[in-house]
Amino acid sequence: MHAIRAASATVLSLAALTLTAPSAHASDSDSGSFRPSLSPTTIAAGGKVTLSVSGCEGETEVSAGIFDTVKIGPGEGPRTVPVDWDAKQGAAYTVTFACDGGQPRRVDLTIATGRPDSSPSPVPQGVKAGIGGSAGGLDLQEVALGGALIAGALGTVYVVARRRTGDKSA
Repeated sequence: MHAIRAASATVLSLAALTLTAPSAHASDSDSGSFRPSLSPTTIAAGGKVTLSVSGCEGETEVSAGIFDTVKIGPGEGPRTVPVDWDAKQGAAYTVTFACDGGQPRRVDLTIATGRPDSSPSPVPQGVKAGIGGSAGGLDLQEVALGGALIAGALGTVYVVARRRTGDKSA
């Protein structure tokens, strides 16, 4: 039950952060009109990020270590790309926007911390059979507490059954 509440809280927090976070615009000392944009700037592993550029006369190549390289042509709209599931939580990655013949611009993308199972998968995956499907792993405290509750319930049933048997024969 605790895992479900924690996962729900994480998903709601990430959704609120995504909706309220402004787009990041790279700044550079150049006076050029090439402006890359990345939204959101903090995202969970496996989430989707939107890339856009303006002011580039040619093709812009966008690359980072956590998603496939994307090419955005002049006048094309924003592109949405999925972030790799194995992106390290809490790490900041540099996204490089390289416009033809211009100085590359860089924007940081931070991977949010939290359980990786808390965000929905953009790619269908198989069910985790055998552990309930929603469990992220075994927590020894939860297993011990569950065992203690079962033992307590069985002990109570045994005591109540013994008392009733004793009451009838007397």
